[in-house]
Amino acid sequence: MGGGPSELAVVQPKALPQGTQAYEKKRVDLLEAFAAKVPKELRLPADLISNPPLNVSTIPATCELLTPKEIRITENYDAAGLAEAVAHKKLTAVEVATSFSKRAIIAHQLTCCLTQWFMDDAIKQAKELDDYLEKNGKTIGPLHGVPISVKEHMPLAGTYSSGGCISSTVLDEKDCHMVALLRSMGAVFYCKTNQPQAIMHLESTSHYGRTLNPFNINLTSGGSSGGEGALVAMKGSVLGLGSDIGGSIRCPSAFCGIYGFKPTSCILPMHDMINHPFSAELNILGCPGPMCRSLRDMELFTKLLIDRKPWLEDAKLIPISWTGLNTSLPFKPLKIGIVEHDGFIIPQPPVRRAIAWAKQRLSNSADTGAFQIKPFTPFGAKEAVSHTRRMYWPDGGAVVRDAFEAGGEPIAPLTEWGLADAEKYGMLNAEDVNQLMGQRDKFRADFVKSWSEQDVDVVIAPAFVGPACAHDTAFYWTYTSLWNLVDYPGVVFPTPIKTEKGEKYADDYRPLGKECAHVKELWEQMNFEGAPIDLQIVARRYHDNELLGALASLKDVLELP
Repeated sequence: MGGGPSELAVVQPKALPQGTQAYEKKRVDLLEAFAAKVPKELRLPADLISNPPLNVSTIPATCELLTPKEIRITENYDAAGLAEAVAHKKLTAVEVATSFSKRAIIAHQLTCCLTQWFMDDAIKQAKELDDYLEKNGKTIGPLHGVPISVKEHMPLAGTYSSGGCISSTVLDEKDCHMVALLRSMGAVFYCKTNQPQAIMHLESTSHYGRTLNPFNINLTSGGSSGGEGALVAMKGSVLGLGSDIGGSIRCPSAFCGIYGFKPTSCILPMHDMINHPFSAELNILGCPGPMCRSLRDMELFTKLLIDRKPWLEDAKLIPISWTGLNTSLPFKPLKIGIVEHDGFIIPQPPVRRAIAWAKQRLSNSADTGAFQIKPFTPFGAKEAVSHTRRMYWPDGGAVVRDAFEAGGEPIAPLTEWGLADAEKYGMLNAEDVNQLMGQRDKFRADFVKSWSEQDVDVVIAPAFVGPACAHDTAFYWTYTSLWNLVDYPGVVFPTPIKTEKGEKYADDYRPLGKECAHVKELWEQMNFEGAPIDLQIVARRYHDNELLGALASLKDVLELP
């Protein structure tokens, strides 16, 4: 845990694989450059870093590095509330940028959630916003003074980005499209957040370190937007930019007990969001989305971007109008499918408790005529796993392997696991890819038919096979990657359920297969105490407005913040 005198000490309970001498030298240089920006007065005590508690989530508020006002700013507002407070001069943009920058670097020392931190730049930008408001009597836009954290691979002018390996690191001269739009609305940028090697597994281990779960540091914060998940949960960010091609917004949001929205593809701007074209998108499209602490912030983020008509600059995007939480649902009653399990893996005990909690809440409200609760089984979950694991790597993993070799970078265990199914096929030719696309489209057609036959409007399901998992064990993505394969929008939302010590599987449990049995073995090998549980709500493709409308109708029943 921690580092040398020229580095910033950071909690790291499990070591990373070692690369070549040249690679390790580059890592040290990166970490030393990071550390040089962090003043002594924002560094946590060495004994806390070397002997941290299992749950570090409350330390930022109790470590005495933040003032009482900075604690209030970071804990008592969502993004919408901050925008309003700055616009009405109840807070200054400088106060807000300072508070979140300080809390972010404290969170980083406890969870390794950041890759870059630029507090001075953020305060300078915030000062310019305050001066503009004072001079003109109005804000420059609806996000004036709102701090936003950014996932590592997304270009942000004047900072570095990477495609998930050290050799792909570049200094970006300009913002990607989404960042540019948010900046034009007054957003303040102050940090970038960690992601996995190759950006393609559910644990954020990279050349910057391993991101930890704030509620149990022996568990992962998820991936690939795991740095965002941990930072938002630690209240070092009020609104973070994530991306999702297999669960990369929803899993870390679920692991960390926050909101995460994966829209249907081609709705939100993604132009220039990664510095190397990704061959997985020949089969499965990725998409960006918000990670946040309130339902209305998810709505605010999406509405503001769509209202800017980003399709006028990004030819990939589909023009839609946004009604979101104000959508008038055509479904009366709202038919809600409940997924107990997907027919492939039975979830671990706390997830089953959360599903039972939601089902009971909704069933108790069904007599109002607003809801109809039905069982739902997703079509082809096991088949979807085999499809996606090949479709993510039509190059057989050759491109990332070459990048790792070029940088002398060790290959993480979950990277090896992710490449395993596709690597044996090697680099596919055009007809191979065409056949995969045909399989995908047939699966989608069968899925649509099954959804219609089960006659539901939205589905509530687990977001993962369990709570956050132990480090290097995030093997089973089926509860999220299935929805990427069919391109359905999904939101993960917090529940009051927390993982309890000593929880056990039911006596009548029978595994559905070897993967299901493995999930039970993983449960019995680790203490998951304290890990939060989110659930996921999903709607049909391009029914994103209806999805948010359904959430609005469920807000009170499910006690959604």
